[in-house]
Amino acid sequence: MAEKRDYYEVLGVAKAANKEQIKDAYRKLALKYHPDRNPGDKASEEKFKELSEAYAVLSDDGKRSQYDQYGHAGFDQRYSQEDIFRGADFSDFEDMVKGFGFGGGGGSPFGDMFGSMFGGGFGQGGRRGEYGADLQTRVEITLEEAAKGVKKEISYHHSKACNKCSGSGSEPGSRRTTCSTCHGRGQVQQARRAGPMAFYTVTTCNKCSGEGQMVEKPCKNCNGSGKMSGNEHINVDIPAGIENGMRMRLENLGEFGKDGSGDLYVDVYVKKHQTFEREGENIWINKEITFPEAALGGEVEVPTLFGKAKLNVPVGTASHTVFRLKGEGMPKLRRGGKGDEMVRVIVSIPKKLTKKQKELLAEFEKEGEKKSGIFGVF
Repeated sequence: MAEKRDYYEVLGVAKAANKEQIKDAYRKLALKYHPDRNPGDKASEEKFKELSEAYAVLSDDGKRSQYDQYGHAGFDQRYSQEDIFRGADFSDFEDMVKGFGFGGGGGSPFGDMFGSMFGGGFGQGGRRGEYGADLQTRVEITLEEAAKGVKKEISYHHSKACNKCSGSGSEPGSRRTTCSTCHGRGQVQQARRAGPMAFYTVTTCNKCSGEGQMVEKPCKNCNGSGKMSGNEHINVDIPAGIENGMRMRLENLGEFGKDGSGDLYVDVYVKKHQTFEREGENIWINKEITFPEAALGGEVEVPTLFGKAKLNVPVGTASHTVFRLKGEGMPKLRRGGKGDEMVRVIVSIPKKLTKKQKELLAEFEKEGEKKSGIFGVF
């Protein structure tokens, strides 16, 4: 097992740093390595866990004092992973993660996250909670749908609260009894000695899974689990301007848990378009024009994601000249306004000419109006 790094080093602060400096350092680094910002990146997730553990210790006066006195060797003997996070206050940081998933909203993104990362929830009162797992699905949309926004129906399988016991796991009318092992505390304490010193560890009660209570009569409909599995059909509003690969978070639509359901993550994939190519908030299109249109100039019609637009082609336009149609690109997600449509005109040279066309071109050349290289640029 790799040796733990010094908590002060992890956060990049001096040992004399005050609470505000520690908080500022954590906010900056947590924003960078948060799993919602780095989906699927295990290295970022491990870094975030390391940062959060360091903050949980150094933001607590008691734990920080113990850590300063004993270092990792002595501190880790006194505190389990759950002890480290018990009572840690991450409420000041929930605002910075709400923007990562479009679901945003209430709940405790940090509390739920630590529950899944460290092998269980950290419920109120220091008890280990039972939280549902997050789920992931995907949806495909067209570029036009991404430009205008769309409502999509998504089907997935997950567990929900039992409709008979409402998730309690008990038969309606029956009561819950205090756990005889932990006596309602949800935890059991074990002591061990090392020479003249005694060390105490607190672990979750295995009998009641940290709830402190036992079901007297398990619900017959769900066999006491409090949940039932089934298919779910939901309509998801996908915002205009969403980009390929973005992830939406729908809170509490994951697996059921007695202390809180998980979230549903929806990965959005935008199909490749036959005509348009997206580049951020701008879109690109190749528009063929004829040699006379390029030479004489004029107005041509150009398709857009929202209909059609007129493009003024100046006299003597060279092939592959790029024009900009303002405001005809993709909507700017959550900022208002739109990008632009970039039109690359391609002058089309006919491969077959009629006798009359050949005569006219020959006459054009004889008149001496052809400039050096006029055909070469096309």
